[in-house]
Amino acid sequence: MRRTYADPYLAGVALGLVLLASFVLSGRGLGASGAFASASASVAAAVDTEAVSANAYFARYLADGGFGSDWLVFELLGVMIGAAVSALVSGRWRAEVERGPRLGMRARLACAFGGGALMGVGAMLARGCTSGQALSGGAVLSVGSWVFMLALFASAYLIAPLLRRLWR
Repeated sequence: MRRTYADPYLAGVALGLVLLASFVLSGRGLGASGAFASASASVAAAVDTEAVSANAYFARYLADGGFGSDWLVFELLGVMIGAAVSALVSGRWRAEVERGPRLGMRARLACAFGGGALMGVGAMLARGCTSGQALSGGAVLSVGSWVFMLALFASAYLIAPLLRRLWR
């Protein structure tokens, strides 16, 4: 089984071209958190449309036509399919949970879920995920996006030593 990785420079150029194509073809940059919000709004609307329509945050996703019409949903599906194809082609496809020797399976999954939840809340507060803020906002030189990136890197730099202990 091969365990190869893509050339990071080539991958960066490819990502830049995808971002450029996104701006040119759709008039919008890349992002993922909107797809989750659109899916959440559609599921909630299936239960209680009136309550979701009264919620300013979710109502805008329903106004655009809901889950199936949001292009971010298809972008996210493309990311998942691309990741699967990349893992298969490079020989890295396997089901496992990577963790350090001091970290049990439940604790590792709890850390992953907690980190994902924090990133989701942060994406909502920052009005975009790392893809939307850092890639798309950074590409158009948005001051808020650059502040977001600096805060993201600074917090990662501060938290990494604490989490590294769990992996050793």
